[in-house]
Amino acid sequence: MSDTAEVVVVGGGAMGAASAWQLARRGVDVTLLEQFEPGHRHGASHGASRNFNLSYEDPGLLAWLHEADGLWQELEAETGSELLTRTGIINHGPGRDQNRAVQALRDGGFDVEHLDAREAADRWPGFRFAGPVFHTPQAGRLHADRAVAALGSAAAVRGARIRHQTAVLDGSAGDDGVRVRVRTADGSEDTIRARRAIITAGAWTTDVLTALGIEASLPPLRVTQEQPAFFAPRDGSTAWPGFNHTPAADDAATAWFPSGVYGMGSPGEGIKAGWHGVGPETHPDRRTYVPDPGLSDAIVRYAREWLPGVDSAAFSEITCTYTSTPDSAFVLERIGPVALGAGFSGHGFKFTPVIGRVLADLVVDPR
Repeated sequence: MSDTAEVVVVGGGAMGAASAWQLARRGVDVTLLEQFEPGHRHGASHGASRNFNLSYEDPGLLAWLHEADGLWQELEAETGSELLTRTGIINHGPGRDQNRAVQALRDGGFDVEHLDAREAADRWPGFRFAGPVFHTPQAGRLHADRAVAALGSAAAVRGARIRHQTAVLDGSAGDDGVRVRVRTADGSEDTIRARRAIITAGAWTTDVLTALGIEASLPPLRVTQEQPAFFAPRDGSTAWPGFNHTPAADDAATAWFPSGVYGMGSPGEGIKAGWHGVGPETHPDRRTYVPDPGLSDAIVRYAREWLPGVDSAAFSEITCTYTSTPDSAFVLERIGPVALGAGFSGHGFKFTPVIGRVLADLVVDPR
């Protein structure tokens, strides 16, 4: 059996679903392949919450945030699904030049409030602050599972073929297009032929490139298993914005952190808090799904010392993957007939619909 498409997208997480949506909106004939079932927990796109964090200083990324904001709203209107909730996000900790960050955000067209520690504690009693805080009220929380489902359904409504439980076996990519041989849920094999391809395979990126015989000079892609925790709030009426806490090596109160901390209120799960990109390296097919006890102990200590609004002894954890580049910059490249999106380094989800647009541009209007 064989199938044809103008573009085949390999990897049906957030970035692949966004690529399919962007292509389908342009009337492109597209097939999306995902090796697992809908809503699976094996990659990086699952869960109820991601911060829509605006706290960047790079003008290009700030422009992308404005574009992403508009596209998330378009997707909400198109699907009737609530995806982005404006909770605001607070940033604190001695490891960041707050004045520089605030100025960059204002120059980039975003609203920012700058507060001292006492003002911030009065406003957000669930936190302890040891210095100034800046707040971005236009920031918020994205519902990850709902967003991936909305992207896929919006793409399908516009004609995209979404094929779950369809794993890549091998294939080729060259001047005559792309061939992808796959195994389906019933064990049968199929071949998809397309003029172009987009690869958004997350932690499986290197495996898919190898299977398709694609050679590319890329930055190293480091796959780690991460483990955010969800703490029970002491008071259900307490306001919980998203948050980022940046440590400094010369600050005794934070120097012990393995990394910066991010978090947010997560619907139905509690107050989410996690370390950023410091989990054990793994292969996605061989990960344990078991949280590292040292990192668990550290995040409990963090909650005990810095989140007085939660019960640090009442928590649960999940695991997910990060696929990171050395400088946390995204890989968005064209390799012959293939566009590659990879290395989103634990901070890409907020940009999802823009990444889909960029990857669609690379295969529809290559430059």
